[in-house]
Amino acid sequence: MKEIRQCWDFIHFFQSAEYSQKFLKECYEQIGSDQAEMKSYDNCYPFMYYLEQGELYYRQAMMSPISLQPILLFYGYIHFIKAIVLTEDPLYPETTTVLAHGITSRKRKKQQYRFLQDEVKVQKNGLFSHFSTLVFHVKHIVGEKYKMEDLLVQIPELEHIFQVLLKKKTMHWFNDQHELVIDDSLLSHFHMSESLFKQFLNEKVTEKFTWISDHKLKAMHVEEQLPVRWHLNKNKLALPGIRNEATTLPEVLIHYAILYNLSMIARYETEWWVELLKNRTNEDYPIIHTFINVTTEKTPYLLLKLLRDKM
Repeated sequence: MKEIRQCWDFIHFFQSAEYSQKFLKECYEQIGSDQAEMKSYDNCYPFMYYLEQGELYYRQAMMSPISLQPILLFYGYIHFIKAIVLTEDPLYPETTTVLAHGITSRKRKKQQYRFLQDEVKVQKNGLFSHFSTLVFHVKHIVGEKYKMEDLLVQIPELEHIFQVLLKKKTMHWFNDQHELVIDDSLLSHFHMSESLFKQFLNEKVTEKFTWISDHKLKAMHVEEQLPVRWHLNKNKLALPGIRNEATTLPEVLIHYAILYNLSMIARYETEWWVELLKNRTNEDYPIIHTFINVTTEKTPYLLLKLLRDKM
């Protein structure tokens, strides 16, 4: 896909210290830093190296067996995130508290463990919260938990596998004109009347949406605009079919949480992980496998778009 190739080419723009320094200086001036000149020189090489290492991890993941991919992808992911954080925080890492991952998972898996029912928990400090506060201005509730299934069903590219394996409708799609039609099936799914559903949407969507009739909500831009999600290859928008706190997470944080958990499992739950990959006894394997394929392709685009938008 053209956009995917372009996103990898885009990284190489920053493999110039002169260009990266000027880019960071502009970023710091925009946030009102009184040390923009000095800190842009201090940070240009760490910024370049984060991007270089992130790309190396992703490219290595593409050539590695699935057993290793979650580890490589997660480390590639956080290197890209650290590069983005450097554009917003010239003092990063100012303290050791921002160096932790920022979320935790259950260390020992219970008997009859199922990945879809597993959870991650938000910590007070760490990269997860620091990144989301800086970039998305979202403050998380310490101790808040997110279930894997609630995160996975919000990724539009996974809709088909949830339909096939679990007979679960996860997305309500906008049409080719980027309009969401409020019909009986949509209202039935959410168990709401039309007036209540419109009120529900109006409380969530921003000025980037407009009602063009009593039954059609139109998106002004084809991109993720919470709670609406965006499908990379179809270039279409969709409204997730769940209603809970997980719908407030931008998709880059959803991938962060899932990749973190999978990387911890691949590293520390070796018996369960290898048995999953060899025996494939339930739907965990095909869903995880599909997610890995999707995140490998989509997350570099999502993350690097955050840099492109600063240019």
